[in-house]
Amino acid sequence: MASRRLLPLLLGTLGALCYHKAYGISIKTDNQHVTAKEFQEAMLSCKYSAGKDIVPRVEWKKLTNVVSFVYYKDELVGDLKGRAEMIDSSIRIRNVTRKDSARYRCEVSVPTERGQHLAETTITLTVLVASAAPSCEVPSSAMSGTVVEMRCKENEGSPASEYRWYRNGVPLVENTGTGSTKKGNISYTMNKKTGTLLFNTVSKKDTGEYYCEASNGIGLPQKCSAKQMQVEESPSQKKSSDYKYTPSEKDFRHTKSFVI
Repeated sequence: MASRRLLPLLLGTLGALCYHKAYGISIKTDNQHVTAKEFQEAMLSCKYSAGKDIVPRVEWKKLTNVVSFVYYKDELVGDLKGRAEMIDSSIRIRNVTRKDSARYRCEVSVPTERGQHLAETTITLTVLVASAAPSCEVPSSAMSGTVVEMRCKENEGSPASEYRWYRNGVPLVENTGTGSTKKGNISYTMNKKTGTLLFNTVSKKDTGEYYCEASNGIGLPQKCSAKQMQVEESPSQKKSSDYKYTPSEKDFRHTKSFVI
């Protein structure tokens, strides 16, 4: 009697195993991290295998602050419509733009008697954008001994740009603190990440024509227009030899009376 009661349970378990095997889906991607230069092509790979005679449903979604469909009901939709194509279950995007940078999810599902069986894979697309011409802030004049900060920035490049400053067409030595180098004393700090050039105590030798160059390895480096900075000495820094003393008549009379 006990064996008769166990038989339906055993058959049910075997049936469940056969069911999952029949409707099971496996999914993969050739590349989870795709990079492409702006205006070129990008391939978002999605490959799946399913049971015999199973026709799954394929959908793609773009995962941003608001999740949106990219491929739905067997057609491309949204921003990719007209500039992408499906190759099996993968998407090839032509003429990618910086707005295409995002995470994408490929979903493959099969409706079953027990609901929907779903498998998915996620791909991150990063669109590389060349640096744009930076904007530069260079004072036209400064007083010797004062603090001067020059700024350089551009916001188009992806990845973020790094910066380098030039004086009179010659690149400044990279320096993260004041001190001495093989090329002599340096009175500035240059931050290649933020694009700032800081003089703690600017001097007349710092007079010159300055410009900044931005580069992120994508395309050619870009620079801003050169600007002249003139450093003047403060009155307190003038040499005493520059002052010419002329004796007055009063001084002369005092000298004569002293002699007498």
